[in-house]
Amino acid sequence: MKRTAKAHWNGTLKDGQGELSTQSTTLNNTQYSFKTRFESGVGTNPEELLAAAHAGCFTMAVGAVLTQAGFTPGDLNTEAILDLDMANLTITGIHLELTGAAIDGVDEAKFKEIAEGAKANCIISKALSVPITLNVTYA
Repeated sequence: MKRTAKAHWNGTLKDGQGELSTQSTTLNNTQYSFKTRFESGVGTNPEELLAAAHAGCFTMAVGAVLTQAGFTPGDLNTEAILDLDMANLTITGIHLELTGAAIDGVDEAKFKEIAEGAKANCIISKALSVPITLNVTYA
C-alpha cells in the first residue's frame, strides 16, 4: 500500500507560499507558508501535520490493542505536542496526552500498559527517531 501527498511552493522562504494536497483530498491545496509554520497565520505546516498523524495513529493503536484483548474501547482522546527547537530547526520530541473513558474489565494499570505498548508500536512512532513521552488519564 502506498499513500501520497503533494506539496507546491512558490517564492522565497519568508514571502513565498505553498499548497499541500493528499491522495484522499482531505487536504486539497491547503495553504502553508513561513507564517503558518514559524509565526501565526492561516493554514497548516509540516510539524502540525506530523503531530496530527502521530495522535491519530497512536489513538487507533490503543483502540486496536484493546479490541484484540477482547475489550470494547469507548472514548479515546489524544493530543500530540510536538517540540520544535527553533534555534536548530529540529524536532526534539513529541509528547502524547491520552485520555480514556473507563472500560469494563480494564483497570488503570492495564490501560496504561496498553497505551505504552501502542506508543512504542504505532506505525508513526516507529517511523520517528525523536523521544516520545506519554501521559495517561483514565477515568
